Amino acid sequence: MTVTDAEDGAPVAEAGPPPVTERRLHPITPLRRAWAPIAVLAGWAVHDPDQAQRQLSRLTTTTLLIGLAVLIPAAALYGFLTWWYTHYAVTDTELRIRTGLFFRRTAHIRLERLQAVDVTQPLLARVAGVAKLRLDVIGAEKKDELAFLGAGEAGALRAELLARAAGFAPEDAAGIGEAPARQLLRVPPGVIAVSLLLTGATWATLAAAVVVPTLLWLATHSLWTVLATAVPLLGAAGASSVGRFVGEYDWTLAESPDGLRIDHGLLDRTHETVPPGRVQTVRIVQPPLWRRRNWVRVEIDVAGSSNSLLLPVAPREIAESVVARVLPGVTVPPPSAFTRPPHRSWRCVPLWWRGYGLAVTDAVFVARQGLLRRSLALVPHAKVQSVRLTQGPWQRAARVADVRVDTGAGKTVTARLRDAGEAAELLRAQAERSRTGRRDARPDRWMARG
Repeated sequence: MTVTDAEDGAPVAEAGPPPVTERRLHPITPLRRAWAPIAVLAGWAVHDPDQAQRQLSRLTTTTLLIGLAVLIPAAALYGFLTWWYTHYAVTDTELRIRTGLFFRRTAHIRLERLQAVDVTQPLLARVAGVAKLRLDVIGAEKKDELAFLGAGEAGALRAELLARAAGFAPEDAAGIGEAPARQLLRVPPGVIAVSLLLTGATWATLAAAVVVPTLLWLATHSLWTVLATAVPLLGAAGASSVGRFVGEYDWTLAESPDGLRIDHGLLDRTHETVPPGRVQTVRIVQPPLWRRRNWVRVEIDVAGSSNSLLLPVAPREIAESVVARVLPGVTVPPPSAFTRPPHRSWRCVPLWWRGYGLAVTDAVFVARQGLLRRSLALVPHAKVQSVRLTQGPWQRAARVADVRVDTGAGKTVTARLRDAGEAAELLRAQAERSRTGRRDARPDRWMARG
């Protein structure tokens, strides 16, 4: 297509879109892909161990060497070809990822639908100086990822994607670099270790791992039965104690224009971002043994993201100040602001009804639950997608009802056992607060300026 110059009438070619440059992953990536054929053989051996043992017993040394001579180059070739046919490119509007050796797949990730761009480094990747780039996208069930990129390239690409998602021009986005961050909090490893020791679930799992296999041995005297029970229990105990310590080690929280940044991990380092304006619910959790130290754990629900932990452990005052940054304009209500269910609700939930409470402010809907393990859930009015009133037969007899609010993250927060008249009024008022809250809410943008 051509246009005509106004002065001399000569045809001038119309400027088209700039060419898209496709890039490949880090050259070490084939080593990751090469394990696929070997994993298939290992899966077959695990699925049918008897048949695998019979086949191995028939192999001679010569046949085994020939098999290895074929398998290893085939695995290396597969890894190389999958790397060779994997490309990615950043256009004005999307991140494009082309993959597939036999079946081609092209993922078009719209930049305005990006919710989080995280950089993770497993232990071996840290040694090799590479990293994974993981992307949370609205409407996607799982994260897309680019594995592996050079550590520096991953950071630069993350900054470029966030800048373009924020609306910066393509020619400017590549040079913006990582947004500056200010550290808010670093949780010492000793505090994390003590908090895990004071968590009842850790000791309960360890006790079960000791007591249950012992009782089974006394009852059956079967070693296989004991091992089949003890190994999963020990694994669960390790995951709830050592595994959590390794994952939450050196937890650092920082604030930047693109959201709150979280860095953590002893072996595998993870660099996550809590997107601005996408937090749907904040929960402040306090196990019973943490009360004396006034420690709490802060969990979050983020629309379109799997990030769910904001702080593994922190003093309540610090945790509430962080909540105020995640939910601007929100203050955690004091205990005196909560109202309990009516006394007659004990017929529905004996004793535990005392742990329920409700507080509604101009900014948030707050529900409390738990006598031993206390939990406080805060939902901004603008994030409430629907409001429901539910009432079972026992609740109708006691003239109480539950009010449930549903959020954009697919989660529900419930105000339990409210007086039936209060619940009906709360349902009407909360629907109105949610409508006006969404109308007045600021748009969710990356790198938003105040």
